[in-house]
Amino acid sequence: MKYVGAHVSASGGVDQAVIRAHELNATAFALFTKNQRQWKAAPLTADVTDKFKRACQEYGYGPQQILPHDSYLINLGHPVPDALEKSREAFIDEMERCGELGLTLLNFHPGSHLMQIEEERCLALIAESINIALDKTQGVTAVIENTAGQGSNLGFRFEHLAAIIDGVEDKSRVGVCIDTCHAFAAGYDLRTEEECAKTFADFERTVGFSYLRGMHLNDAKSAFNSHVDRHHSLGEGNIGKTAFSWIMRDPRFDGIPLILETVNPDIWAEEIAWLKSQERAEEAA
Repeated sequence: MKYVGAHVSASGGVDQAVIRAHELNATAFALFTKNQRQWKAAPLTADVTDKFKRACQEYGYGPQQILPHDSYLINLGHPVPDALEKSREAFIDEMERCGELGLTLLNFHPGSHLMQIEEERCLALIAESINIALDKTQGVTAVIENTAGQGSNLGFRFEHLAAIIDGVEDKSRVGVCIDTCHAFAAGYDLRTEEECAKTFADFERTVGFSYLRGMHLNDAKSAFNSHVDRHHSLGEGNIGKTAFSWIMRDPRFDGIPLILETVNPDIWAEEIAWLKSQERAEEAA
């Protein structure tokens, strides 16, 4: 079964994100557990966590259907020691917040070398950061998101993801999230079923579907292999709808959150309904 949803706002409280997902007829959702553009946030209170858990229970969302995202400020491969330590502390706090909410996944962008250290050194720092966070937390899996490779961001090659995983000691608590827009912008073609098959065969060889914990389903305003991160609504960008229909019909993507981060929230309900229809069409066939 596919879990399909969107990255919804947690404005007014994290429990409101659950309600917003339900209103979209979503079977999955993503959220920020704090302001994503600030380093610190007030600790979660028992009242806040209770409201969130009750809402999840009421509307039928389990931890496997929810893919929280960490702060955009965090850089787990930062070349400057003080800044790296600040990012690590913030990441541990994000992991702890997820644990308090009863969540088991935390999606994050791996990190950037800022043109100051070699790629290999940055990837090693990211793996080391994950090890530190996993050692200080329990029950939450670190989910590395692929990037478009914009600027000095790493994670745009499947080999980068594999190298980070290789450096993580507890491989039961590390996974990946594949963003279709980022993959396309990084040079992985998704415009036809044949190209989708090639791209995900490469993913299986290099990383492995056993590590896939979620996906971001986004079309791309950016051009193929441009290394520019610009999302678009499904079917309105340079990827087209074929890839998303193909993903919905492939059982390898079952049982994980498939999350829209497309540019028009007003049509999320329609996009979710369309994605679900593609899965039903395969089941009917």
